[in-house]
Amino acid sequence: MTEEVLNQFDDKAFKNKLIQWFEENKRELPWRETKDPYKIWVSEIMLQQTKVDTVIDYYNRFLAQFPTVQDLAAADEQEVLKLWEGLGYYSRARNLHTAAKDVVANHDGIMPNNPTELGKLKGIGPYTQGAVSSIAFQLPEPAVDGNVMRVLSRVLLINDNISDQKTRRKFEAIIREIISKENPSYFNQGLMELGALICTPTSPSCLLCPVQAECRAFEAGVQTSLPVKIKKKKQKELAYFTFIIRDEAGKIAIEQRPNTGLLANLWQFPMIEKKPIQFISIEAMVKEVYGIDIKVNAQHEKVNHIFTHLKWELDVYDVTILNKGKDTPFTFVEKTALQTYPFSVSHIKIMENI
Repeated sequence: MTEEVLNQFDDKAFKNKLIQWFEENKRELPWRETKDPYKIWVSEIMLQQTKVDTVIDYYNRFLAQFPTVQDLAAADEQEVLKLWEGLGYYSRARNLHTAAKDVVANHDGIMPNNPTELGKLKGIGPYTQGAVSSIAFQLPEPAVDGNVMRVLSRVLLINDNISDQKTRRKFEAIIREIISKENPSYFNQGLMELGALICTPTSPSCLLCPVQAECRAFEAGVQTSLPVKIKKKKQKELAYFTFIIRDEAGKIAIEQRPNTGLLANLWQFPMIEKKPIQFISIEAMVKEVYGIDIKVNAQHEKVNHIFTHLKWELDVYDVTILNKGKDTPFTFVEKTALQTYPFSVSHIKIMENI
């Protein structure tokens, strides 16, 4: 299949033009100023499903706090999550932390330069494995993300659905055939950069493209119809009552999420999921769920937050607890202390109401 796709494709011209373009046009980014595998690994994890401009400040703060893999391995998870606060996809931070401890415990604190061993670290999938291998260790390994699949779908006129895992594997096989053995780092980064700056999802800048002459989709005039991406299922929507619960001293109730699942181990304001038919009062509902009596002070505006496959709608109430006892299922903290706990973006928004 790979031979058929690459038949009469001038891969030598393609890779030479791509690498030269990248050398002359690459953005100046902090993780491109290092060859430290640990720092490159941190950047690649942060860049997953997150825009470059957003990542820069997080990357700099994170490495200022944890300049080496040993520093990260020795850190408390809550400290790691706090530095990740607002970046989203928090499992990335937990996996990075776990993998750092693995590197220190089982690899003498040195990032493995073997792609197979690298891929065994928690949170390192095929893309990150290829990116770190090629950028940090100059190994000719494929690093296939959405940008890369879009570029190659157009250049090679491939109509396969890029949401399908077998399509990703197809692109990995293609890259193994055409990747520069002399400079795999710039080849892979060039593909990513081309997708980010030139071969964009809509309105690609074909007239500025360094590999226009090799692009089959451009020649056929179908570049804007590629890549093929079948729409995902509709997002699941969940609605919650969310509470800013104050005690008589003005302290505010927070609770920690479970240590597995969505937003694991982050902190939040108490939440109760809405039921399809719910005629019970707010006071009675809180009494039923938490065993406490409250007085409603105010209702704030709704807070909406969209995850990859999920949407939250939070109705926020400001309430006072009337019978705070020893068995109250919350941690009560001063308003100023809220900043020391790691919260998700949706609950940071709620914090603005306090």
